[in-house]
Amino acid sequence: MTEDQYGADGPVGGTGQTRTRLPDSPSDPYGTPRRPARSSRGLVTVVGVVVLLIAAIAFANQSDEPPADRATDTPAASSPTAPSGVAPVDAKNGTIPSGFAQTEQGAQSAAANYAVALGSDGMFDAVRRRDIVNAVYVPDVAAANQVEVDRQYTDPGFLAAIGLDANGKAPKGLTFISRTNPVGTKTEKFTGDTATVSVWQSSLFGLAGEGSKNPVSESWFTNTFELRWADGDWRITSFTQKDGPAPVGRDQAAASAEEMAAAVSQFGGFTYAR
Repeated sequence: MTEDQYGADGPVGGTGQTRTRLPDSPSDPYGTPRRPARSSRGLVTVVGVVVLLIAAIAFANQSDEPPADRATDTPAASSPTAPSGVAPVDAKNGTIPSGFAQTEQGAQSAAANYAVALGSDGMFDAVRRRDIVNAVYVPDVAAANQVEVDRQYTDPGFLAAIGLDANGKAPKGLTFISRTNPVGTKTEKFTGDTATVSVWQSSLFGLAGEGSKNPVSESWFTNTFELRWADGDWRITSFTQKDGPAPVGRDQAAASAEEMAAAVSQFGGFTYAR
């Protein structure tokens, strides 16, 4: 992890609480945002396997710096990703789905599933993290970067900023949650044996339970994966990640610590996406 990714002083703590953006006028619900100040780094694209593909980085790096001005791109016309009726894969590489078709849909499915795996709490466990990295990246990339990935996920400052101990464990009485929920996928480029796929996703991250100083909150990201067909399946060669697009928050009351802890324990996360 470079100094720029964490800032000159290392990880910055923060609760990462969900923030609601209010419109400037009733007729323009997506008008100029009025929201709490955030670091301009939120829009910086992060690249490569050695950068953590999880919402934790965003939560750990929040600050009170004002956001940088940015232009709004006009979205290109596209068809929404829709279920195709093709049966999902039935093979697995460990706990991660595998055997995706060498098609655009197969590449999209692979990207969505890899986003789920890389955004899971399994990345904070040494054995599960190694299995995930070996399953989703092309072998040469996985081998070259495993040590750096391990270093990042065991960094004491980073773990402390998100409320975990040196072993990546939650304090007694609290439950750690890190889940990625893909909302949609889009093929940016497809050549047959390579593909570029963007995954729009929401992420739940934090500590559930009474007295949590890092309550479970939601954030939105778009991850763009560079994929290559290798050994009969799609694998990641690199990726980029950026904030949003985030929807306008509804006027809903946040769950209590007890309710959130119950939901985390009662609702299992998905092991197959799209």
